[in-house]
Amino acid sequence: MSIRSQATQASGLVAFCLALVAAPAPLQAQTASSSPTLDRIKQSGQLVIGHRESSVPFSYVLPDGRPVGYAVDLCLKLADAVRRSLQLKALPVQYQVVTSANRIDLVAAGKVDLECGSTTNNAERRTKVAFTIPHYITGARLLVKADSPVAELKDLTGKRVASTAGSTPLKVIREFSRERGLALNVVEASEHAKGVAMVASGEASAFAMDDVLLYGLIAGRTDPPPLKVVGKLLSVEPLAIALSREDAAFKRIVDDEMRRLIGSREAHALYDRWFLQPIAPRNVALGLPMNHLLRDFWKYPTDQVPN
Repeated sequence: MSIRSQATQASGLVAFCLALVAAPAPLQAQTASSSPTLDRIKQSGQLVIGHRESSVPFSYVLPDGRPVGYAVDLCLKLADAVRRSLQLKALPVQYQVVTSANRIDLVAAGKVDLECGSTTNNAERRTKVAFTIPHYITGARLLVKADSPVAELKDLTGKRVASTAGSTPLKVIREFSRERGLALNVVEASEHAKGVAMVASGEASAFAMDDVLLYGLIAGRTDPPPLKVVGKLLSVEPLAIALSREDAAFKRIVDDEMRRLIGSREAHALYDRWFLQPIAPRNVALGLPMNHLLRDFWKYPTDQVPN
């Protein structure tokens, strides 16, 4: 994603989705009988959901090992739509842990049917996988200690800044550092929780990640020191569930069900469940009402997003 101002990106995203009202996403000419994903699901008798370990509240693991989250719940709805399409009485779900670094490759290789986390739909990733309609629109900001004087990225000139390996924010801060001469010492964290720990321990001065994930990570912490989110949006990120790029029939089922969930407001109820109500394991509410970008995008739901 190119580096532009928050206002320009936001207005461009809304204008783009409005322009697509009469232009549904093109699909390859393919019938359900030629769907490799559906054939694999029928043969194995299960659908594989890829989930994250610490992408709160989208996709994370509880202390008892259960994967939960907003994106996970959406994927369970999509899995049930696949079951109905295949006319199966039951379709068990197998959960597969994925990371920022391997999630796209696992989907592209057919080892994960639906990647249910906090993945940005961008042009680079669309060369390997497809995406359904976005379930959240966010942007990268900075996590710092509560007593830190840092207010924006330029305040970190010459300092160590962490971001998660394979993530869009990692690429964004590297571009900012190069284009603006900030000489940031950018380091990679293996997972979001590791990035938070690096800030808490002083190993990094800031952790750059999608702001909604930062709020979720803060809400799930029990250990000092207190942390805060600062700075303007460094990017605008449409988050969506990833699936095979080579299977239009499977994608049609997923896209149709996403549109149904949005139109029936079942998706809105799931949003409220995970962003406005207390969530496990600490029963703390994030208190994040749906932003205007997602509200406007869902008026005309499409998988097409600006690059």
